[in-house]
Amino acid sequence: MMNNNYFNGGLLLSVFMLLFSIPSNSQLNMPRGSQQAKVLQTIGITDISISYSRPSVREREIWGNLVPYGMNNLGFGTAQESPWRAGADENTVIEFTDDVSIEGEPLAKGNYGLHMVIMEDNTAEIIFSKDYEAWGSYFYDPAQDALRVKVNTNEIPHTEELTYVFSEIKPTSSKISLLWGEKEIPFTVEVNVTAIVMDDLKKKLQNSPGFTRQSWERAANFALNNGGDLETAEAWIDAAIEGQFFSQKTFNNLSIKSRILEKQGNLAEANATMDEALGMATVLETHAYGRQLIAQGKKEKALEIFKMNAKNHKGQWPVDYGLARGYSANNDYSKALKHLAIAQERAPDQINKDAIVRNMALLQEGKDIN
Repeated sequence: MMNNNYFNGGLLLSVFMLLFSIPSNSQLNMPRGSQQAKVLQTIGITDISISYSRPSVREREIWGNLVPYGMNNLGFGTAQESPWRAGADENTVIEFTDDVSIEGEPLAKGNYGLHMVIMEDNTAEIIFSKDYEAWGSYFYDPAQDALRVKVNTNEIPHTEELTYVFSEIKPTSSKISLLWGEKEIPFTVEVNVTAIVMDDLKKKLQNSPGFTRQSWERAANFALNNGGDLETAEAWIDAAIEGQFFSQKTFNNLSIKSRILEKQGNLAEANATMDEALGMATVLETHAYGRQLIAQGKKEKALEIFKMNAKNHKGQWPVDYGLARGYSANNDYSKALKHLAIAQERAPDQINKDAIVRNMALLQEGKDIN
């Protein structure tokens, strides 16, 4: 039975007669009562967008009245039972440029009509329909469902205009919420970022990006640091080091290869490759490697690297700063202070001078500067 608060049947029929009898290119472009909106969020390299219309509350009773609970016969179209169109006017459309998971359930990339079934017990069912071009929910067909998930709704402060927001954004996931009136209807989308990026890199490296050494280095480094396939990472870094068009060994690509070999358990070759890399490293590259070792808890090895840097680049910035960090990491604060004093004289700018002053204060308090 039609809900009179949901729409006026006679008026709606007239509107639909116009909508479906007049070609779309001849419709008048006029301001809407429910403004159209679009929100977009990128997770990794995957774009997620929602296109919808934004009705206002306007002191109306929304839940259970304007938006009836459960499935309903809307009195128009081919659907015997329809969910809510999760917005106003046309279909609310959500698009994923890659495969995702919704509330832990897989959903293929593409466009979907976004529908919702609101329950009186503070739950809701989110429906992703493959039919995203129909008007609203009046032609809803459950056979077109790509996915249905159940979620709990939350009570929130008043939101006048219906709004979709992305929140709790993490490297591989986000919460998407519909906010309207005093209700939030949330669902979580997750993206297998590493797999998607690895597939994209394989394709891109076969085209123009593959003709630069740095592209292979960046691809290998991504695979190394994000749980990608290490054999593929090694092949990519070898292409940078020994590639047909740009064969060149650098500190950067050799150090990446060393870390790949280490992660594969090939420690002897990893150490030999890192030694080769350090033989061509600049003073700043060596300094950065020493700090990386401290972060990994390899404090004694870090001090060795800082000492080597001081020997190979005597008197240059920032070798004494590095020695200070190395001695501090190994709890020799007096030597660390000595080298910080030298570093203060050689610091190239006020930012580094100020940082050294702060680190001196930490050492005098008996605290590590790393």
